[in-house]
Amino acid sequence: MNYVGIVLISHSPKIVEGLKEIIRQVIMDVPIEIAGGTDENEIGTSVEKIITAITSADTGKGVLVFYDLGSARMNAEVALEMLESTSAKIVNAPLIEGAYVAAVESNMGKDLEDVYEAVLKELKAAY
Repeated sequence: MNYVGIVLISHSPKIVEGLKEIIRQVIMDVPIEIAGGTDENEIGTSVEKIITAITSADTGKGVLVFYDLGSARMNAEVALEMLESTSAKIVNAPLIEGAYVAAVESNMGKDLEDVYEAVLKELKAAY
């Protein structure tokens, strides 16, 4: 079965590695890719890492992209512009909670728009 993929972007590689580990405790099949740190693995983000992560996470049902800080969002937007044909959406949601909810919803076999809406609905209810 194909699932909506998830990309986790953080200025710190350790943050997204840890978050992926948390999600993998309960969700094994959903594609989750990480883009943490710069190309030199320093604090920051990398458009190239984001492009690679989006491409790897997309199994045909699209990708939801989660980020930690504003400049990571800007680099995600640049990456999506460079990947014109990719079906991906940037999600304006808390990185940990949003990605976790998305993984659960994707694991149910939902399509991109349904997973996206479920994340927004869940987080709106929580806050």
